[in-house]
Parts: sequence; C-alpha cells; structure tokens
Amino acid sequence: MEEMIPNAGFPKSAADQPCCVTVEAGKTYAWCTCGLSEKQPFCDGRHKKIEGNPFASQRFTAEETKEVWLCQCKKTKNPPYCDGSHNNP
Repeated sequence: MEEMIPNAGFPKSAADQPCCVTVEAGKTYAWCTCGLSEKQPFCDGRHKKIEGNPFASQRFTAEETKEVWLCQCKKTKNPPYCDGSHNNP
C-alpha cells in the first residue's frame, strides 16, 4: 500500500507569486488546490496521497483564449485566479 501524507499544514504554498498562463477558449483545466503538484499551477493528482483526501483539483473552463494569472500560494479568495493574497502575511 502506498504511504499516505499526514493531513496537516495544507494547503501548501507552491510559490509566493502567481503564474501567468495562456488558456484556450473552451478548454477545461484542473487547478491544484493542495500545493503538492509538480505541474503547478495545475493538478497532477498528488492530492490523492493526503490522508482523508480532503483536496480535489478545481476544474475551470476558459471562456476565451487569453493570459491569466493563476494562484500558487493557495490563499486566493477567487480561485483559481490570483487576487494578491500572497502579499498578505
């Protein structure tokens, strides 16, 4: 059986700044909510290793093709988009 990660101290901050990505109209993306993904800011399924599996990726569909700033600190009040929360201690 695969070893589980204790469910404490989550979500983890993946970075102290947002990540600018170009999203494509009509395409669905999975944003990482736990901070463990190695494909930040997107989910790679690592949340499934946290005890109790309290996290799931947040899926969103881009309405238009454009650059967006996605949160990596996991403190945003407007997920998956950065709202500047990384600037607050």
